[in-house]
Amino acid sequence: MDEIDGNACYAPVRIGEAAPDFIARSTEGMVRLSDYRGRWLVFFSHPGDFTPVCTSEFVAFARAFERFEALGCSLLGHSVDSLFSHLAWIRALHDDLGVTVPFPIVEDPNLEIARAFGMVSAEAHNAASVRAAYFIDPAGIVRAMNWYPLAVGRSVDEMLRIVTALQRTEDGQCLAPEGWQPGDPLLAPPGFSKQEALAAGKATEWFYRPVKDEPIKNKPTKDKQA
Repeated sequence: MDEIDGNACYAPVRIGEAAPDFIARSTEGMVRLSDYRGRWLVFFSHPGDFTPVCTSEFVAFARAFERFEALGCSLLGHSVDSLFSHLAWIRALHDDLGVTVPFPIVEDPNLEIARAFGMVSAEAHNAASVRAAYFIDPAGIVRAMNWYPLAVGRSVDEMLRIVTALQRTEDGQCLAPEGWQPGDPLLAPPGFSKQEALAAGKATEWFYRPVKDEPIKNKPTKDKQA
């Protein structure tokens, strides 16, 4: 995938599309998005360093880091703040709150990454209202996304649930119903023929049939390149 062209015009990224590749400075060195191929990735933006809601989110992400790792899923943070702002902020989180942020945060002072993902319009000069998350599969495809306003923080538990549900359903053999949690029944795909509808034991069984959740073992995934 090509690197971001700062002069190009971008439409918002959609589910099922390849995530735009980029190279950027981060709190852990240079990062290329495509280096995460082979692993699941939650790429998430926050409106700004040193802000109340973003601080609460990063504390929660840091504490849930091992739970994401257990799913074979990496975390990558992003905001339009500078690298030096990121570094000062994560030091404050460490020194004052006792929280170490164990994943990179990329800088985007020119809004190139934000524009490529459609987080802001091409004419925007700041991204203070952006709180977006993209769930990217090992092939680099955006499988889910969510956006929140400035005043409302995200649920890290819900993001873990989304990753788990995407992994459980990626083979197309089952579906995750409303509020599904690991261990809860999944749903079988509906029938697509008159024969399947007529053969169902109950009238609803051809389109609503719970099935047992069979936890999957995560396939070995490559480590992100340094």
